[in-house]
Amino acid sequence: MAYTAKDYSKLIGMEGFSQTLLTNHFTLYQGYVTNTNKLTDILAAMLKDGKTAAPEYAELKRRFGFEFNGMRLHEYYFENLGGKAAPDKSGALAKKLAEVYGSYEAWEQDFRATGAMRGIGWAVLYQDNVTGGLFNQWVNEHEVGHLAGCRPILIMDVFEHAYMVDYGLKRADYIAAFFKNINWKAAEGRIK
Repeated sequence: MAYTAKDYSKLIGMEGFSQTLLTNHFTLYQGYVTNTNKLTDILAAMLKDGKTAAPEYAELKRRFGFEFNGMRLHEYYFENLGGKAAPDKSGALAKKLAEVYGSYEAWEQDFRATGAMRGIGWAVLYQDNVTGGLFNQWVNEHEVGHLAGCRPILIMDVFEHAYMVDYGLKRADYIAAFFKNINWKAAEGRIK
């Protein structure tokens, strides 16, 4: 089964994100989709040919997590953008954030701090599928740092490609623009 890149062009015109930045970002995402499909095909052929003991097979298996997660995290990210409204304070997500963090504002402070950490990666609000708890987590290089058994609720890309064109080194300004554009309905739809 081949993956198809989704069309997120509806995000063009979003406040704080230039068309150049978004178009470049969509092209990068397309690369993850393409590479996920290539690796799927190569690994299937190697399995069929009995080449699973080859070092190349092992390295491609490791690489698959990077490409697949790069594809999927970008999909979550783009899907939780494009909103203009504040979070529904009476909704399940806002209530859960207040319950876990003491207030929405405390959660937001922690999420912003997670996204502002030095390095490249992702800031992810996860929900633990076992306890229902919420965690703001740093994910590095797409495949390192995910919390096993947890559902991504809100994703913020903090690789340089997500903001450098528009904000240079001012990551905090990008994070502010991200918060102005969160599609809270998409995030709310991910919580259980």
